[in-house]
Amino acid sequence: MSVKEFSYNGPGHATAQLRHLTIRQLRSLAALSAKGSVTAASGHLGLTQPAVTQQLRQLQDLAGLPLVQRTGDGMLLTEAGKEVLALAERVEAAIMDCQGALDLLAGRTGGSVHLGAVSTAKYFVPHAIAAFSKRYPKIEIKLTIGNRKEIREAMHGYDLDFAVMGRPPADVTVDVRQLGRNPHIIVARKGHWLENDSGLNLTDLVHETFLTREPGSGTRTLMEGMFQKSDLEPIVGMEMSSNETIKQAVIAGLGIAFISAHTVAHELAEGRLVVLDVAGLPIVRQWYVIRRSDKVLLPPAQAMFDFLGSEGSNYLPEIPDFGAR
Repeated sequence: MSVKEFSYNGPGHATAQLRHLTIRQLRSLAALSAKGSVTAASGHLGLTQPAVTQQLRQLQDLAGLPLVQRTGDGMLLTEAGKEVLALAERVEAAIMDCQGALDLLAGRTGGSVHLGAVSTAKYFVPHAIAAFSKRYPKIEIKLTIGNRKEIREAMHGYDLDFAVMGRPPADVTVDVRQLGRNPHIIVARKGHWLENDSGLNLTDLVHETFLTREPGSGTRTLMEGMFQKSDLEPIVGMEMSSNETIKQAVIAGLGIAFISAHTVAHELAEGRLVVLDVAGLPIVRQWYVIRRSDKVLLPPAQAMFDFLGSEGSNYLPEIPDFGAR
C-alpha cells in the first residue's frame, strides 16, 4: 500500500467534513500509528486490510490533508495526522469517562481512579490511598509507578486521572495542588569518615563515589544541577533504577547518595544511614498532585484529587528537622 492510495480533496472542505468522521476511522489511524503498517493495524483491530485501508482513505479525505507517509521505518503520521491522532486520544478518553459515569449511575461500580506517581513518592502514596479507601471502599484505585520521565510522558495522554510528582511538566497545561515539602539530602552509611564533620562543601565530596538514579529521574536531574551550579562534576559509581537498591548499596559502603529524605526516613531513624552536613542542603522541592487541565474528572477521581490536595501531607514520612544548615 502506498501513500498515493490515500487521495484527498484539498483543505477547503475539511472544517465542515471532519464532523462526519467515525470512531472506526480514528481507531484505524491510531492502530496504524502504533503498529507501523496496515497489515499489523488490521490484525490489532480484528479487521481486514481492505477495511482498514478504506477507513484511512475516508478519514484522510475528510481531513483534506495527507495524514500518513511511507518511510523506511514504516507508515508514519504527518503533522496533520498527529493532530487527528490527538483528537482520537481525547475521544477515547471521553468514551471511557462516559462509561465510568454510566456505571456509577447504574450502581454497577463505585467508580475507579487511575493515579500515577514518581517512584520516590511510593513511600507515602500507598498510605494516602489506604486512608482514602477507608472513606470510599467501593472506589477501585489503580496506581502506576514510574520515574519522572515516564510519568511526565504519561501526562501527555488521558489515561491517568492525575499524578503525584515534583516539578510539573512544562509542556502540558495542568491544574496543580501542592501536597507538601520534599527535602533532598546526601546520605552515607553509619561510620562514614565524614559523618561528624559540619559545614561541608560540595568540593569536599568530589572524591566520593555517588550512587544515583538513572538519567530521566527527577532526583538525578536535581543532583546534576546542584553540582553544575558549582562547576563541579560528581563521580558516579553506579546507576540504579530503584531507591531501595541505592539505600542498600550506601549501607553496604559502596558510596554515598543524593536522595529524597522521604525515601530514607526509616533508615535514618534506625541509624543505618546518616545525613552529611553539606552547605546548601537540604534542597527543598515540593510534592504536587497534578492533572491535565482538559482532563474531566469523574466524581471518584475528583474526590481523591481533593483529598490528596487537602490531606496528602499528613502521610509524608517523618524525617529529622534539618534546621537552617
